[in-house]
Amino acid sequence: MHRFLIFTFFTFLILGGCSTDQLDDSNTSEEINNSSLYFPPIDSDTWETSTIEELGWSKESEQLLYDFLEENNTDAFILLKDGKIVMEKYFGAFDASKSHSWNSAAKTLTSMTVGVAQNEGLLSLDDSSALYLGNGWSSMTPEQENNITIRHHLTMTTGMDYNVDNNFCTDKDCFLYKNEPGTYWYYHQGAYTMLDDIITAAVGESYIDYFKDRIGNKIGMAGIWTKVGYNNLYFSNARSMARFGLLNLNEGVWDNTVIIEDKDYFNEATNTSQDLNKSYGYLYWLNGKDSYKLPSTEEQFQGKLIPNAPDDLYGGLGAFDQKLYIVPSKNLVIVRFGDAADTSSLASSSFDNELWEAINKVID
Repeated sequence: MHRFLIFTFFTFLILGGCSTDQLDDSNTSEEINNSSLYFPPIDSDTWETSTIEELGWSKESEQLLYDFLEENNTDAFILLKDGKIVMEKYFGAFDASKSHSWNSAAKTLTSMTVGVAQNEGLLSLDDSSALYLGNGWSSMTPEQENNITIRHHLTMTTGMDYNVDNNFCTDKDCFLYKNEPGTYWYYHQGAYTMLDDIITAAVGESYIDYFKDRIGNKIGMAGIWTKVGYNNLYFSNARSMARFGLLNLNEGVWDNTVIIEDKDYFNEATNTSQDLNKSYGYLYWLNGKDSYKLPSTEEQFQGKLIPNAPDDLYGGLGAFDQKLYIVPSKNLVIVRFGDAADTSSLASSSFDNELWEAINKVID
């Protein structure tokens, strides 16, 4: 059992035992040749592979990458090229059958679920949250509540007070007015979590069931949502995260099955969504921008989020260094599960960069 002390780059949740065996600017890239992508069957463990030698990559650097991952508390690592598995490695007692929490990387699942619901005409990003949450879901005035839209929840710009005692709290007493919606970016966990209730009210069934029916089951994911404190955490094996990454790489289409038809929504979700944090889309993190803001701080940093990574990288980044990297220009999907690489409060800032340094030695 892993102890999740959430101090990492992309969230600061404090949990215990979250590993389980059961449970802008345009983000431009080269156009994906969709016909070149391989999709594994949804009802089988079969998954085609490619080798490092076939791709002309550096075999000598492969073991160095594995050594780096093991030294940095990694449980699972998968690298897909064109949808095929090139690297798949498990460490310690962890194996392909075991599940792990995605932590905040699962926000990407919520983002796509919102997009599917809007595509079906069940909600609109510009709808007020109160339309689905009802009056009095917060301690703000009715006018202040009505001014917050679904888009504000997706972009971390609700304007609610993030300096409350528990940033994850979803009780009405924890939701207080601080700024006008859309005028300030802050990684407010409680504001994000309310999207689950918004989706549930909009679609007429539980968020969990809707996600499984519209996304998870259609691409062969094996995972579960679990309530931990105020948070809904997603647990799955590493290949399930890789499946979702592949769905993103093909812009919301799984082989011949369209999961999300609204290309405008997908493009908005995976590109800069507001001017307050250029490295944030609709719950996706974005590389290649000229500045970024991080969770648990009001400071804006200059430069790219992950300097060593390709500029068009986007994906999900969660507590204890859970990683889902999608790189359209290289047709790559990369998954990393494990414990935090180190104990610094901004652990991922250096770990992501060092990890990409090791990956680049293999693929370049």
